[in-house]
Amino acid sequence: MNAADVSFGLVGYGMFGAHHAAAIASTPGARLTAIAVRSPERQQQAREAHPGVEVYADFRQMLVRDDLEIVSVAAPNTLHYEIGAEVLQAGKHLFLEKPMALSLTHCDELLDLAQEHDRILAINHELRLSSLWRGVRDLIADGAIGEPLHVLINLTRFPYRSGTDGWRYDRERVGSWILEEPIHFFDLARWWMAPAGQPESIYARANARLADHPELHDNFSAIVNYPGGPYAVVSQTLSAFEHHVSAVVTGTDGAISAHWSAADARSEKPLFGLRYGLGDDITTVSFDKPTGELLELADQMAAMVACVRQGAPPPCSGNDGRWSTLLCLAAEHSVETNAVVSIDDFVKRFGGGLKM
Repeated sequence: MNAADVSFGLVGYGMFGAHHAAAIASTPGARLTAIAVRSPERQQQAREAHPGVEVYADFRQMLVRDDLEIVSVAAPNTLHYEIGAEVLQAGKHLFLEKPMALSLTHCDELLDLAQEHDRILAINHELRLSSLWRGVRDLIADGAIGEPLHVLINLTRFPYRSGTDGWRYDRERVGSWILEEPIHFFDLARWWMAPAGQPESIYARANARLADHPELHDNFSAIVNYPGGPYAVVSQTLSAFEHHVSAVVTGTDGAISAHWSAADARSEKPLFGLRYGLGDDITTVSFDKPTGELLELADQMAAMVACVRQGAPPPCSGNDGRWSTLLCLAAEHSVETNAVVSIDDFVKRFGGGLKM
């Protein structure tokens, strides 16, 4: 233990919260100091896995500690705003699982609190740290395909795990399944399409496989429109098997193609690849580092240490997290109304002014 280590608290110790804890504990320059989780069973699991780390039943008791610098939140979606607001008000930096919140107003309030208390607010869109998906963005930035015109991202995977106490199948707690998975790909598409500006409108369609959960969308597709004609397509199905993601970015001078496949998103041995070119002129990109959800989670924790100690910007800011949440909410509104939704109009109706 080093006095210069960044002291982390963690709220939530379900399946993914346990991964947060392990990532923090294994990150150089980070120290897992405290864990807050309501379930007595989970409290015992946390104590056994992390001896010497203080475990609390109420996260508010943890927040009064003077030695905590940053709090990682891995609680069910409906709690993100409540917990995040109290973390920021307590003067701690905040690393918040996606989605940032379940409403645009709550996203805006978290951004305002972070600014008011001069705290870092970062959102866990871990794909931004992936050697594969970041590699796509680096090729775009290097001009490998000219100006990006079209993004297509497709996910097929096995049905969702239920989550602790079934929260992921409870609309009140999950918000929507659009906020649970496509949110990552809205973030990627917006990141890759940055040269085209900010999204202007969205049109989405969805349906449900489960008759007892018609409000939860297993199958979902959306078109996100950008100024001047570029657009992105994000599509998913949760009614398949394994975990397969493919992406193509087409530009004025060629295309980038990327894929990732494994039995599970947390697999340590995925199959993945990245190529770019036009016609018969194709280049294959090689990787020195593997890619996977848990590897990127560890990289996120290292990035947060750099934010606190070196003033580095977070890989995904609170404003980026607000945008991905906004696109999900606007997409759901489009599904409900079967209409193209203007982003500006949606913000005027359901939130404050756009924070660019």
